Amino acid sequence: MSSAASLRQRLLPFLLPAFMVLTVAAYWPGLYGGYTFDDYPNIVDNGALRPAHVDLKSLIAAALSSPSSQFHRPLSSLSFTANWLLTGSDPFWFKLTNVFIHLANGLLIYLLARRLLRVGMPGLEADSERWYAALIAGGWLLLPINLTAVVYVVQRMESLGNLFVLAALLAYVRGRMRMQQDGRGFRGAFIGLGVWTFLGITAKEDAAMAPFYALLIEWMLFKGRSFPDRRRDTRVYALFGIELVLPGVLGLGWLLPGIMNPLAWATRDFTLGQRLLSEARVVMDYVGWIVLPTPHALSFYHDDMRISTGLLQPWTTLPALLGIAALVALALWLRPRRPLVALGIALFLGAQLMTGTVIPLELVYEQRNYFASFGVLLAVVPPLAAPRAALPLARGALLGVLLLWWTALTAQTAWAWGNPLRLAQQLALRAPDSPRAQYELGRTYIVLSGYDPASPFTPLAYPPLERAMHLPGSSILPEQALIFFNARLHRPIRQQWWNRMITRLRDRAPGVQEESSLQALTACARQRLCDLPHHEMIAAFQAALAHHRQSARIAEVYGDYTLNVLHDVPAALRLFQRTVQIDPGQPVYRVTLVRLLAVTGHVDRARAEFAKITPDQQLMLGPATVRQMQACLAPGQSGTGCGN
Repeated sequence: MSSAASLRQRLLPFLLPAFMVLTVAAYWPGLYGGYTFDDYPNIVDNGALRPAHVDLKSLIAAALSSPSSQFHRPLSSLSFTANWLLTGSDPFWFKLTNVFIHLANGLLIYLLARRLLRVGMPGLEADSERWYAALIAGGWLLLPINLTAVVYVVQRMESLGNLFVLAALLAYVRGRMRMQQDGRGFRGAFIGLGVWTFLGITAKEDAAMAPFYALLIEWMLFKGRSFPDRRRDTRVYALFGIELVLPGVLGLGWLLPGIMNPLAWATRDFTLGQRLLSEARVVMDYVGWIVLPTPHALSFYHDDMRISTGLLQPWTTLPALLGIAALVALALWLRPRRPLVALGIALFLGAQLMTGTVIPLELVYEQRNYFASFGVLLAVVPPLAAPRAALPLARGALLGVLLLWWTALTAQTAWAWGNPLRLAQQLALRAPDSPRAQYELGRTYIVLSGYDPASPFTPLAYPPLERAMHLPGSSILPEQALIFFNARLHRPIRQQWWNRMITRLRDRAPGVQEESSLQALTACARQRLCDLPHHEMIAAFQAALAHHRQSARIAEVYGDYTLNVLHDVPAALRLFQRTVQIDPGQPVYRVTLVRLLAVTGHVDRARAEFAKITPDQQLMLGPATVRQMQACLAPGQSGTGCGN
């Protein structure tokens, strides 16, 4: 045995534990940061996650409280509730929980990689199998592209969902290996894949891809054969017919009408065709961001990305499409020669099918590669770590450099996430052309200023907000922040800010950012902290509601403004009725209408509206709200208590 092999054998038991310790060390500074972005609607401002009394109804309400998806991702929401019950609202413990989930995923990747190596590289020595698997898992744990799935609290949905995806694939591969040994193991493969996939979907919907990943593993490695004589096994076809084809057909039948409806794309800056062209560039970018990431690439905010409007607009669109075609062709060519490399490519591309094709999501999110990055490392690490391949020292040195770079960039980025101001400054530097990054820097300065004109942070807030306002593709967030800030400071509000905001609301269907902007201005006016001109606010609301596809949330905020600032009760009632008409499936809007009807003496109408709330919608509201509404609307009650 050579000295190098002897050293590797001695280090082997400590390799994966060392990677885990290094992962905790790299992420530790990031645990001290705060909440950010989507953490607020999903966790901080979501009262259902903090039940006063823990019982079945309150837990169901918590499970169904997430606004991120119409499926509500109940398991993820319940995990946030568990965090709150055990550790309170301190984000440190939420993030530490995410680190533990990340480590658990790393362990499952190690176990899965070992089995894939055993099947895909028959004859591989046991020590080499463990060595390669530890390097794959350790590299994956330290990849910078996976950082947001850990330190960005709400992205626990991604990491928790993938915990079950990996468990499903591990159960499937173990069962299939048993089926090839002696014909048994089908039950474990079938039940394990189905049960773990279902649990993963309750954490995040993209866990539904687990059976497709299993199909890729089957196609590349097992090839539909079982028993020692490797004959065709029809049970495999039945498994995928039940667990992949049937759910896939039903899912597509449910999704396609909405996807093909032009209204589904009204809040996006791109059409379906433009999204598909743009995603080709995004997917090829992801490959580089996984293997050779840079701070500029992993900037968290990617709203500065240019949308592809043709094969050569921008010119990188056609090369990206050709690059994807080349990867597919390479995987097909390598399948009989290097099946593990082919499988890694297939898993990476397969992981993009849900989030990178026809569903009208935002174009770029780094955490979408949480599973996909495993495919890349499965293809890259074993060839680089092979001691008997050509140029072993050069290959090993390259892998070592990559591991060091991944660790350093992850640690540096986690350090930035450990402080809100440091994070905002770092992200603004990484993405100078991102309106959202520049806005977040300005907003952070506003928060730190405490609305004190003498604060050193006050003058720092204006330049990034002004810069964000003039960047292409900006929302109304910068204008709203400047209006809000000057109103709180009792400084003059430039008419230019109002004009730009109203024009943008009129020109483009409002999205989440526009909704939150108008809500912030309304709250400030309602609390008498901002003296905002009524005619400008009304013009902004009317511009936002002038589109064919209207926002129920903006209609509700307009009703709030009309009721509590303009004190026009009839007009507010009409707006709340309009809100219910726009989105009858959201019970919170109907409760708002019921409350106003009750406190204005229209108790019979309030009861009739409350009766329209279905049992499942009552679960979404939570037991406390339902009990209060039932009590104040009971016979003999005047309904005045409904306004509390």
